This record gives sequence, structure tokens and C-alpha cells, in this order.
Amino acid sequence: MQGKVEICGVNTAELPVLRAAETRELLRKSRAGDAAARDKLISGNLRLVLSVVQRFSNRGESMDDLFQVGVIGLIKAVDAFDLNQNVQFSTYGVPMIAGELRRFLRDRSAVRVSRSMRDTAYRVLQAREKLQAETGREPDVETIAAALGIPRQEVGFAMEAICDPVSLYDPVYSDAGESATVMDQIGDPRCTDEHWLEQIALEEAMRRLTERERRILALRFYDGRTQMEVAKAVGVSQAQVSRLEKNAIRQIKKNITA
Repeated sequence: MQGKVEICGVNTAELPVLRAAETRELLRKSRAGDAAARDKLISGNLRLVLSVVQRFSNRGESMDDLFQVGVIGLIKAVDAFDLNQNVQFSTYGVPMIAGELRRFLRDRSAVRVSRSMRDTAYRVLQAREKLQAETGREPDVETIAAALGIPRQEVGFAMEAICDPVSLYDPVYSDAGESATVMDQIGDPRCTDEHWLEQIALEEAMRRLTERERRILALRFYDGRTQMEVAKAVGVSQAQVSRLEKNAIRQIKKNITA
């Protein structure tokens, strides 16, 4: 950390750094009820919070808010760390801080997800971080599902539910001043503005027809029936069906181009 950077009134350039042995000794004292040791331990690991917060700096949230949430995760890590485990405190603390930040961002998401689904996603994140710390590699869905004792589909649904929404207009490629957006990748040529306008005009033109004319067109062009079959269904002659059909089509064209 170079220069003076203040977050929540804390000058990050002046944050202390604890050695591994010192951290462990402070953890031992804190576990014995030494409040001063606990405070020193938290202060000495604020740089750890900063390093994790940087990963979430592009989520559109205030860095001050993220830092405060990260400190809550750090405090939880300090209070829950097991001295009998042969791991560095940072190895345990980073997933705890990241988990707290993810939960904060998840709860503030614009897409509302059920409480049970969020809880499952939080358990999945914790299990993934724990397995990654133990094995040194990213666990797959089957491994996480086995560790939690839930179906793999439930793991997938939970993780998809808390994914950040993506704007259709976010750029996915840019070259020489030309860019492609998500909309360009998934766009349906039938769902353009021109098509919507044509669809609206057609629906308005159809509403201007008589009930019998609309039924004849539906039977002819939606059901694919012959004029003879339509005549039997409507109760008129084939010649009348032909005349009404031509008149209806003519009226639609006239109304669309009017």
C-alpha cells in the first residue's frame, strides 16, 4: 500500500503488520479472554481485509461499506479460529471475509432470491472455499454436493441464483472502435424493434376485422385448413370463404400501410 489512502477514516498506510508467531500468540490470548489482544489482532489484520475488498471493488458499492463488512468477517474469523488447526490465520480468514462480502452483495442484489436458496448458496460458497483451502484446487460441483449431502442440481441452482445480473448492453468484445454487446450475442432477429412494430400493426389491423373474418383467417393460416374445410366449419359456401378471405387480407394490408 503506497501513499495515504483513507477508508472509513483509517489511514491504510499506517496499518500494522503482524508476524505469524505474533498472530498466533494474540489468538491464544484472545481466546483466553484478553480484549486488548483481540483488538490488536483485528487491527493487525486490517490489511488482509483490504486485500480481499479489492476483489469486490467493481460491484458498484462504496469501498467504505465493503471495508466495514470485511471487518465483520475478520472479527468472525478471529472469534471462530481453531488454534488446534495447523493452518495460518490468513488461510482461514480470507474465506471468512470473502464470504461475508458475498453475503452482503447477495442480499443487496436487484434480483430477489428466496431465503432458503440464499442460505444454500452461502453453504455452497463456504464449502467451496474450505475444499479449495484443503486441496489447493477448485472443487467441482459433484465434490461440493457430496460434501454438503445435497443433489448436484441444487448446488447449480443455488450458484446461478446469486450470480450478478448482466446488462444486455455490456460489451463483450471491442476492436478498432467496433464493439459487440451481450444483446448482439443472444439477439433474436424476430425480436427487433421493426418486428415489434409490425406485430403491433398487424394485431391492430386484425382487431378491425369482423369475428367471422378473423375466424376464417385463423382456420386457414393458423390451422392450415383448406377453403372447403373452413366452409364446413363456418357454415358458408367455399365461394363465400374465398371472398371473405380475400377481403380480410385486403383490409389488413390497407390498415397496415395506412
